Amino acid sequence: MSRGKTNYEEPTIENRRARFEYHIGETFEVGIALRGTEIKSVRAGHVSLAEGYVRATAKPLELTLHSANIGEYGPAGPIGNGKQHTPTRVRALLAHKREILKLAAESEVKGMTIVPLKLYFKNGYAKLLIGVAKGKAKHDKRDTIKDREAKREIDRAMTRKTRR
Repeated sequence: MSRGKTNYEEPTIENRRARFEYHIGETFEVGIALRGTEIKSVRAGHVSLAEGYVRATAKPLELTLHSANIGEYGPAGPIGNGKQHTPTRVRALLAHKREILKLAAESEVKGMTIVPLKLYFKNGYAKLLIGVAKGKAKHDKRDTIKDREAKREIDRAMTRKTRR
């Protein structure tokens, strides 16, 4: 049995809710520090970023992911044996010092937050795309729904036209 690349495609987990709830400004690609069973669980696609948020602090200099749920990895056994991870633990994110300082300064502004947008693999490493976001008002969410419905209608009309 060879220990090389596997033939299955690694998952990309998106936080579609974040794009609906927030206006996304600048985005950053950061690394994420995962333990053994967590990386196996991510590769299996057992991840939810919807409730997650990122906190950046200048003193002490750190970038952390909170409330993101990475499910337990079944074949590792129960949590009590010391091999399994806690699903919603705080996870360290890896970024350059200047990026962390910039994120910390932007998150200090009233109404701004940092949200996880996408978790994916790049060259075998788990990466997290995070964005500086500002919450949408109710009318903005209605506009988003209206635009989405209009795009669907246009796509439906185009497919009907091409079938004829």
